[in-house]
Amino acid sequence: MQEKNYEIKLHDIKTIVDVQEYSLYYFLGISLIALMLVCVIIFFSYRWFKNKNSYNQRKEYFKLLDTLDFSDTKKTAYAITLYGDLFKNDSDKHQQIFEKIITQLEQYKYKKNINKFDEEIIKNIKNYKDMINV
Repeated sequence: MQEKNYEIKLHDIKTIVDVQEYSLYYFLGISLIALMLVCVIIFFSYRWFKNKNSYNQRKEYFKLLDTLDFSDTKKTAYAITLYGDLFKNDSDKHQQIFEKIITQLEQYKYKKNINKFDEEIIKNIKNYKDMINV
C-alpha cells in the first residue's frame, strides 16, 4: 500500500529558518570588559590611596629643618648636618652651600661650651632652606 502524505504545502508562508543568535556572546563580552574596567579602577584607586598616605622622607626632613631652634646651637648644628644631608645632592649649588655650612658648623659641634650662631651662618642656613624644593 501506498502511504499518503498529509502535509499541506503553504504557498504564502516560508519555512522555518535557523536564526543565529549572538546576544549571549555580546552580553558575555560586555560583562568581561566591564569587569576588567572595574578591576583597573580598583587597582589605581588602591595605588593612589597607598601613595597618598606613604611616608615622604624629604617632606619630613624639610619640616624638621624648618622648625629648628637656633637658641640651642649644638643640637641645631647636629640637626642641620643630619637633615640637610638629604638635600645636598639636588644640584651642585646645593652641594657647595651645604659644604660651606658644614665647615662653619664644625666649631659648634665638638666642644662642651659654645656660643650662639653668627649671623652669617644663620643667613646661609636660611638660604639653603629656601633653595630646597620638596
